[in-house]
Order: sequence, then structure tokens, then C-alpha cells
Amino acid sequence: MVSGLVLPPGGGRTLVGPAQHVTFKITGERSKVGSLFEVVVPVGFDVGAHRHTRSEEFFYVLEGEVDMFAFEPEVRTAGGWQEWRSADGDAVRRGTPGSLIHIPAGVPHGFANAGATPARMLFQAAPPPDHERYFEELLELLADGAPPEGAVDELRRRWDIEQLTPLKPGLPLPG
Repeated sequence: MVSGLVLPPGGGRTLVGPAQHVTFKITGERSKVGSLFEVVVPVGFDVGAHRHTRSEEFFYVLEGEVDMFAFEPEVRTAGGWQEWRSADGDAVRRGTPGSLIHIPAGVPHGFANAGATPARMLFQAAPPPDHERYFEELLELLADGAPPEGAVDELRRRWDIEQLTPLKPGLPLPG
């Protein structure tokens, strides 16, 4: 017999790395439709503009503030995405608690913590388990310091992440 899940506050498996704390709330082991994570985003962190050909995502801001976008820009500048605009006039927005971003597969997107305190977001990715495996392998690569040249790029390619602008790790989070 299959049972549901009641997860208490703080529940789930947490991965702690220099760039983010990621707590797996629902994974592909439990759900066929999506993975759900709680992510702590450090001050100064910028995931960099990127896109996925297979994954659809939702981000919901719980605490703090993040700049975010989800559109194809008129012009992709290599250095950063903060000034990007779409042909329809969409621009980067500041997400505060209660803000939601939806990213269909193939749409460039990004988020960055430009605030003064760490932010906390719920993050859903579908279908599972691409993002789960990416987070696990990324933290393994970063565990011993700087990874070998090209290792992060290869990891991203394998897990359906086309990086358009650089990732910036931001300030370390407390352990």
C-alpha cells in the first residue's frame, strides 16, 4: 500500500556546499512528476543565465529578495543578465516573499541574491531527477576546492544546463 508523506519543518536530505544549501523535500524516488527543493541563496550569489531543454521549473521566494527573469532577451550579453529585456518589454524583476517564477523548458532564466541577507526559495523541477543528480555531483566536484578544468561545464552539459552567463558563488553561508 502506498502512503503519502508528511515532512516536518527542516525535514529532508540537505546538501551543504559553498554556494548553496539545498534540502531535497521530494525527489524522483517518490514522485514521477517533479522534484521539490528548499534552497538557501547566499548574498551575492548569481546562478547565471542558463536554460534547460527538458526541464520545467518553478521558484517561489520564501524569505529575502532575489532578482529574477524568465524570457528570451533581445540581446544576450555575455557578462551578465541584469539589464536584459525581451522583445515584449519584460525585464528583470525583484522577487520578494510570495513571488513566483515559472520557467518553461527552453526559456533562458536566472536568479541572483542582490540583497543584504541570504534568501530562501522553494524550487520545483520537472521531470525528476536531473536537478537532484546535478546538485549531488556539483557538491562532490567542489568538495575538495577548485574542480578540474572543464569539469563543471561537462557536468552541466550532462544534466541539461546550457550556461549563458557565468555563475558567481557569492558569500559563503554559515555551515
